[in-house]
Amino acid sequence: MMASQNLKPCSHGKIPVWRLLILFLALAQALGLAATWQAAQVISDAKALPEAIPAKEFSRIIQDSSESDGFFRMDVFVSNEISYLTVVDKLRELGASGGAYIGVGPEQNFSYIAKIRPQIAFIVDIRRQAMIQHLMYKAIFQITDDRARFLSCLLSKPLTGEKAPGRDATLGQFMEYFSQTSASAEAYAANLARIGKTIREDFLFPMTERDQSSLEYVFGTFRSQGLAVSSASRPFGGRFPTLRDIIEQPDSSGKPGNFLATEQDFAFVRDLQRKNRIVPVVGDFAGPKALKAVGDYLRKNSLTVTAFYTSNVEQYLFQNSQFGAFAANVKTLPITPDSLFIRAVMRQPPVVQMPGGRSATLLQKISVFLKDYEDGIYTDYYQLATTHYIIGKRP
Repeated sequence: MMASQNLKPCSHGKIPVWRLLILFLALAQALGLAATWQAAQVISDAKALPEAIPAKEFSRIIQDSSESDGFFRMDVFVSNEISYLTVVDKLRELGASGGAYIGVGPEQNFSYIAKIRPQIAFIVDIRRQAMIQHLMYKAIFQITDDRARFLSCLLSKPLTGEKAPGRDATLGQFMEYFSQTSASAEAYAANLARIGKTIREDFLFPMTERDQSSLEYVFGTFRSQGLAVSSASRPFGGRFPTLRDIIEQPDSSGKPGNFLATEQDFAFVRDLQRKNRIVPVVGDFAGPKALKAVGDYLRKNSLTVTAFYTSNVEQYLFQNSQFGAFAANVKTLPITPDSLFIRAVMRQPPVVQMPGGRSATLLQKISVFLKDYEDGIYTDYYQLATTHYIIGKRP
């Protein structure tokens, strides 16, 4: 009571500022706007995100934010989720645009980035090899200008002859050419050397000998398997979708939706890469550093999370009794009431699977997730997958 005597009302008989603040907080709580308040808690002298993050800063962010290399049971060269585009129209309907994107895994992130058009993206994966693979992709975006040259470099297949697709070729023409053209040992060697040099000299990222071995392993796999490359299926059985399967997947409107389907989507991802605004980080979702560092960076730059693509990582977090640590990390992210999870659910009823697929892709409001977690609803992965989800539609 004594402290309140020092509070002075506004002039001209207006309501005191301290009373307005109390009323605002009460209203925010009543309307469930805690996430908005969290998003507003940025430092007062927050700097604007530069048009292009300097290479030295880009490299520093990766190194300072990354955790030690972690383990996953298989290589993930390409996505194994053919349902990944079924939520594209729903994302658009929910206004998921701009802001910051967080994701995990390989190239499916580029399609989500192309649709959401964020200002910045962080790819957080437990495997250091995944970070090297994303730096490989970044280098290819750096040294190629269009989809034809991008695929040519990625697959070590030169664009030669009358049937070589040009900049405006259709996705079908790309697939036909690169499925019938052989990889070149000379192109592979030249591209590998240029990619490594670009990572070290243009991105100023210091690669270790192990990093170089990872780069050669990943890039060599794309050379040897081409459009048939998939996530390692042995010894887990079954057939995972190939890179071609993923590229040719339609969105929920039945149209090609991969980032390589149109020159416009490709160009957006390419330009964001060239601005050093797609940042790969080594980190465990339940780890002590990576996600918190991402959250700190976003707050310092007055950004909030628009979408957080988790794939099915939460399934493993439950299995390893680390889900609580993940939820605690999510609480540190700057979000709004519209911030969304994009989640791949593996064979969990009553979710409808894609024909011949292994997953369904769902959305969930992050604020809803946090409330449900606090209410103790998520006793296991099944409860997480089947509670308060938003489903898209199959093409």
